[in-house]
Amino acid sequence: MTSASAPPAVVGVIGGGRMGTGIAQSFAAAGSSVVVVEHDEAAATVALNRIAAGLRQAAEREGPRGSATGEVPDRVTAVTSIAELPADADLVVEAVPEDAALKARLLAAAEQAVGERCVLATNTSSLPVTELAAALKRPGSFLGMHFFNPVPVSALVELVLTPDTTGETLTAAVGWTRALGKQKVVVQDSPGFASSRLGLALGLEAVRMVEEGVAEPEAIDTAMRLGYRHPMGPLRLTDVVGLDVRLAIADHLHRTLGERFAPPALLREKVARGELGRKTGKGFYSWP
Repeated sequence: MTSASAPPAVVGVIGGGRMGTGIAQSFAAAGSSVVVVEHDEAAATVALNRIAAGLRQAAEREGPRGSATGEVPDRVTAVTSIAELPADADLVVEAVPEDAALKARLLAAAEQAVGERCVLATNTSSLPVTELAAALKRPGSFLGMHFFNPVPVSALVELVLTPDTTGETLTAAVGWTRALGKQKVVVQDSPGFASSRLGLALGLEAVRMVEEGVAEPEAIDTAMRLGYRHPMGPLRLTDVVGLDVRLAIADHLHRTLGERFAPPALLREKVARGELGRKTGKGFYSWP
């Protein structure tokens, strides 16, 4: 592990979707050398292009810092096999879809590819981190690092501990979070952790209010923005996160925590119609 006061020197990111590329971009901008794992060359190219676009947007938003559009992209490479992860990686973050069996399989393969001092982390937003740890030979070096979308501008990382997570692993993750310029919260492994559990409860109730005709989405969101100082209303946030993602989390929490997390019929209907939010152009709002 690198010093807790600095970013990890070498980072692997498994998955080149929106979350994975955001995580990769953030570590690269902080000074890490980053390797992104995708399933084939075409997907790897898409991931690298997405990271480059994210860096350009950051430069436009914040002005060039150091060489945001210069040497930073050179610190990011992509491979098509977990076996190609660098053996000297300090941190590997798994950021694939919310499929527990898939995550466990990829994390176990990553553990085989890297050195014993490497920290492994999952970016799951709701799946039991302790169950994923059971697939590993070194569960003490594993924890949840739950990043938030969009990763480069989000200020929070939720660190999720299992009973086996060591103090050294937590200390390293806290330092790396700080090196990214983000704030950490530390929680024990529990269904939905703190953020997803509370955020989903509010989001589901907002969907029920639309379903019941209480108010239009914009009115509900405006009430929470102006009345409670939320930066974004719960329905617009649902669109940003993805209605399919919200539904998957709701189904998991419904099974583990009971009826209060039962997904509204409207949410299921929108997902079935392909109205997934910003990524498809339509959810509770229309997106360009």
